[in-house]
Amino acid sequence: MAAAATAARELSTLACLCSAVEAPSLRPGATRLGTSFTGEFTAARRLRCKPRRRSLVVSAELGGQYEESFEDVHQQLITYFTYKAVRTVLHQLYEMNPPKYMWFYNFVATNKPDDGKRFLRLLGKEKQDLAERVMITRLHLYAKWIKKCDHAKMYERISTENLELMRERLIETVIWPSEDSNSDMLG
Repeated sequence: MAAAATAARELSTLACLCSAVEAPSLRPGATRLGTSFTGEFTAARRLRCKPRRRSLVVSAELGGQYEESFEDVHQQLITYFTYKAVRTVLHQLYEMNPPKYMWFYNFVATNKPDDGKRFLRLLGKEKQDLAERVMITRLHLYAKWIKKCDHAKMYERISTENLELMRERLIETVIWPSEDSNSDMLG
């Protein structure tokens, strides 16, 4: 029991790669995190890191709460559909207009479409016709996805993946008896 308490104390004093907050300064609405997933990671870091008195904290200001508006998800979807539309338009231009393809390819290489709104603003300043084409393609792809998206199936896929990951982690953490110990017990 004392060894477990000592090990827990050692693990709680180690620094983490994510932003850690001093344990005594918990803000209202904050929750202390604990997980079995950090055991192997912190044990490996023990040799490299200088121990600090810090612990992980979930703060209400950082998001992740259930009452959240999911605006970040909406923005990610818009950006993803912009990316898909850019790829589609690039493919179309490659087949139909190679000089315009080369220009657009170079534009995409220098101005990554990782922020859809910013990317389309820049593209609109350079070539308004291509910007409009990407916007129309993006809207078309979204409409197509909405018709094909099965929310129940998506929920099932997420649940199945979560279960698989938890099962993998359980198998990694279970100490299986070796065959030598089984034969010693029998014989």
